[in-house]
Amino acid sequence: MEQGKHRKPPEYGAHQAPAHYEAGDGCLTTLVRVPVRIVVLLVVLPVRMVWDALVVTARAAERVLFRPLGRALAWLFDVLVAIPARWLWRYVCVPLGQALVWLARAVFVWPWVALWRHVVVPVVRYGIVMPLQWAYAHLLTPLGHGLRWLYREVLVPAARGLGAALKWLITVVLVMPVVLLWRYVLVPVGLAAAWLVRYLVVVPLVWTYRNVLTPVGHGIAWTLDLVIRGIEAFFRGLGVALRWLVVVLLVTPVVWVYRRVLTPAGREIAAALAIAWRVAGYLSRAVGRALAWLARNLIAAPVRWAYRTVCVPVGRFVRDALLAPVGRALRAVGRTARQTLRAARETVRRARRDAWRALVGAPAEPEPGEPGSPLARTLGSATTVPSAAPGPGFAPLPEKSAEQA
Repeated sequence: MEQGKHRKPPEYGAHQAPAHYEAGDGCLTTLVRVPVRIVVLLVVLPVRMVWDALVVTARAAERVLFRPLGRALAWLFDVLVAIPARWLWRYVCVPLGQALVWLARAVFVWPWVALWRHVVVPVVRYGIVMPLQWAYAHLLTPLGHGLRWLYREVLVPAARGLGAALKWLITVVLVMPVVLLWRYVLVPVGLAAAWLVRYLVVVPLVWTYRNVLTPVGHGIAWTLDLVIRGIEAFFRGLGVALRWLVVVLLVTPVVWVYRRVLTPAGREIAAALAIAWRVAGYLSRAVGRALAWLARNLIAAPVRWAYRTVCVPVGRFVRDALLAPVGRALRAVGRTARQTLRAARETVRRARRDAWRALVGAPAEPEPGEPGSPLARTLGSATTVPSAAPGPGFAPLPEKSAEQA
């Protein structure tokens, strides 16, 4: 199928070297590729046809079953749940909640507000705050002023004099002896002790550290450094040897197998699957079109012909010969029944009005010129004319309605 299609190796410059050279496909690869693709096509074709059939079935089921079912369920949910819940919320829960809020306010809020406004506030204001204000203004303020004058004019000068006396006494009795002892006794003794410690202890220790301990420590450190370097060189060589063994015995064969066996095999299998899937799709589409053509010519065309040739003329004949006269007769009967009911209602209304006038009498009609008399109306017009005679209070029945009644 793809004989002669060899990959061209990438071009590199003079200063670049290819990291990995991929040679073209040989005759053996080409000979193996065709049977592999044929076998993969035979394996994938049933799967692709089953997959296409499932897709078509799912789409048809979605269009025919799931969409109407979803709409019906949505309508049922709206009619059985949403609308009753909305009505219950609007006409039951909201008024009930408002009534409960009003009741809660009337029981829990308004009594406490009234108690606070009319009991607690006056009691606290006139029973506690105003007496405390009067006591603060007429008792505590003068007492505070007097205590402040006593503190400023008596206690502060007395405290200042007593503090000065105590300061002089402490200075003479305690501070002066301690200062003299520190300056003329302890300081000379401390200087002498420091000179002795420096020249008898510190100088010999420093000479010993510089001239004895430091060379010895340098020698020990140099010896340890040589030993550590030797150990590091030994383990470094051992690590290089182990790494070379791992690379030669393990990594190189695995890389060779991955590059020369697994990668071409995986690439060929993936390409074979892709090509087989596309070819199976073309075959499945051809089979589907053939089945659709057979269904259209063996089922849809006869059904369409029977609908157009038989059902449509029969339906039109039934509609024109049976349904239309029955509809006209039913409409005429309904119209007659409505007119009869209207005339009967008007007759009952007039009989009830006449019976009421016979029982209680008709009200006296004022003269046309008197105040308060209704303005007369001309026949067939809604315009009022003061000089015209007043018309009747109700319109007379038409002759046809009276005859039917």
